[in-house]
Amino acid sequence: MKNLIIIGSGPAGWTAAIYASRANLEPLVFEGDEPGGQLMTTTEVENFPGFPDGLLGPDLMERCKRQAARFGADIRSERVDELRREPDGGFAVSANGKMHQAMAVILSTGASARRLGLESEKALYGKGVSACATCDGFFFKGKRVIVVGGGDSAMEEANFLTRFADTVTIVHRRDAFRASKIMQERILKNPKIHVIWNSEVADILGRDEGKVTGVRLRSTADGSEREMPIDGVFAAIGHSPNSGLVKDLADLDDKGYVITKPGTASTKTPGLFACGDLIDARYRQAITAAGTGCMAALEAERYLSEREQDVGSGK
Repeated sequence: MKNLIIIGSGPAGWTAAIYASRANLEPLVFEGDEPGGQLMTTTEVENFPGFPDGLLGPDLMERCKRQAARFGADIRSERVDELRREPDGGFAVSANGKMHQAMAVILSTGASARRLGLESEKALYGKGVSACATCDGFFFKGKRVIVVGGGDSAMEEANFLTRFADTVTIVHRRDAFRASKIMQERILKNPKIHVIWNSEVADILGRDEGKVTGVRLRSTADGSEREMPIDGVFAAIGHSPNSGLVKDLADLDDKGYVITKPGTASTKTPGLFACGDLIDARYRQAITAAGTGCMAALEAERYLSEREQDVGSGK
């Protein structure tokens, strides 16, 4: 029986592991399918405090992992297949066919950015292709970029990118946006933003050059195609929270994000905590994820201490 199991890594999971390890909880950490989370696909990270010269996303995650290991976290490169609550109030966690038990669990499974589904998108991710304007917009000063999408997220990304890029073009597969009216008005009045309606990205160009050089657009009306020179592609078609493990143990909002008690990392199930992008549909930043990872670990420590006292007193 473990004190604590942490499911997932990334800034939230590693921060939770660091705090829990320093509290002598000896957490068992399952890295999951995407060890390190979305930062593993990010090149330069320049907005994480303490690194004035910036560093690569994978390097930041590797440092966090080593820090957790230094304090005693038991780290497994495995994927959790099942999580269930036991009659005694603890939890059973299945990974690679083996069952583990713990008195408390922290969820840090994140949210995955929806992709366009192109091979060229995979090849050029971090080389001009991004899913986060606030993370990568700075690198497109004076450049030409496109934003793919038609909802509020796409509008926000496009608006943010105008601070850096010379031109921002929104590519939308329909003839009307899904975004709220106020967001649409703001976008359509911005002289730096252009819209290409009834079109989708058929391919991203630049694999031979090792960076994005353009896109091939396909009309959703007549199927015709044309090429457009461009320096960056931002996919803003939403994120999918990885909350499948806890759909029966935690309340989810209409988008599938885990709902925690206001101002905490606690779910409706005692002993089950959630942090990072799994609970955050708004900010999705490494630093905010790390903050909620700290919260989850501190709350787990307090929960385990209170449970130990209850057991000791015979409650």
